[in-house]
Amino acid sequence: MRTRLKVPFSINKVIVAFACASLMLFVPPARAQSAKLDIGRLDKLADKAAEVVDVTLDGPLLQLAAKFMSDSSDPEEAAVKQMVQRLKGIYVRVYEFDKEGEYSQSDVEDIRKQLHSPAWQRTVAVRSKRGGENAEIYLMTGSGSGAEALQGLAILCVEPKELTVVNIVGPVDLDKLTELDGEMGMPRLGLERTDKTAKPEKGKERNDEKEPKEVPRHE
Repeated sequence: MRTRLKVPFSINKVIVAFACASLMLFVPPARAQSAKLDIGRLDKLADKAAEVVDVTLDGPLLQLAAKFMSDSSDPEEAAVKQMVQRLKGIYVRVYEFDKEGEYSQSDVEDIRKQLHSPAWQRTVAVRSKRGGENAEIYLMTGSGSGAEALQGLAILCVEPKELTVVNIVGPVDLDKLTELDGEMGMPRLGLERTDKTAKPEKGKERNDEKEPKEVPRHE
C-alpha cells in the first residue's frame, strides 16, 4: 500500500504566486512627460470664431519649413534656422471672436491642467507685451545643459475676444526665441527676454501654488 504525501497547496498556486512575483519585479521604466500639449481639444471653437489660425508643423513637415527659411549670412538668422531644425514640433491655435463669451473657462482649463505638472514651470525669463497679465508662459526643463536644458515651451494668452495657444516641442534657445515671433505660423506676441535664466521668480517656483490672474469669462 502506497502512502500519498499531502501537499498543503497546489502546484497551480505556486505558479500563480511565482508569476505575480515576477510581475512585481519587472517594472517598466517611467516615460518622460512629453512637451506636446493636446491643443486639439480647442478645435471645437473654430465654428464660433471669426478668424482661426491653425498651425501644425512636426516631423518632416517642420524640417521642410525650416529649409525655406532664409540662408542669410547673418549669424543670428543662421542660429534661428539651426534651432528650428532641431525642434520636434510647432503647434499654434488662435481663435478671434466677434463678441465676448464665445468660449468658456473650461476651454482654458483643458489646456492649463496639462501645464500643472512638475515638468512645467511658469517663467519670467520670457514675457509677452501683448495681453499683459493674461499671457502665461511655461517652460519644460530637461536633463541636458545649455539649449538642451529646455525641452518645450507653451504660451497661453487669454483675452475677452481672443484665445491663443502656442506650443513648441524640442530644445528651445530662449536667446533666439524672440526671432521666431511672427514666424513659422506663430502670431506676433511681442516676446522679449527679461533675464538670463529659466528659473521662476522667488515664491513662484511651482505653477500650481498660485493660480494666474484670469479674465472673467461668461459661460
